[in-house]
Amino acid sequence: MIHPLSDCVNTNIPENTNIWQFTVVLPGAVIGKNCNICSHCFIENKVFIGDNVTIKAGVKIWDGVTIEDNVFVGANVSFTNDMYPRSKQYDKVFFSTKVCKGASIGANAVILPGITIGERAIIGAGSVVTRDIPSDEIWAGNPATFLRKTDQ
Repeated sequence: MIHPLSDCVNTNIPENTNIWQFTVVLPGAVIGKNCNICSHCFIENKVFIGDNVTIKAGVKIWDGVTIEDNVFVGANVSFTNDMYPRSKQYDKVFFSTKVCKGASIGANAVILPGITIGERAIIGAGSVVTRDIPSDEIWAGNPATFLRKTDQ
């Protein structure tokens, strides 16, 4: 279901994926089956989103971000793809960011460019992720630090 108030110019959205109002999906993005992309999101061209992904309201996903299957992305999570942005000066190649299978990112977290978040890892709400996160670990804070292993 693609909400009529969205701006989805991508023609390859699976029928069982929901895209809600005021969300923009550019034509080059790849979005999997059974996803729920809430309102006020933006998904750029060079983005891959796997199956069974939940993306809550207000998330912006820029070129170079890969989100694997069964990932949860909380409201207003900020992905970045340029470490040193300048107005009207764009890198020719952006950093690649990867969120691996089953990971969860809490609301308002900031994910710096070039980061990999491991399988089933959990990022606490409001965290600033400045380095790769191993699988099956919980990290939180600014900057995010290791709290404990997940229960899987």
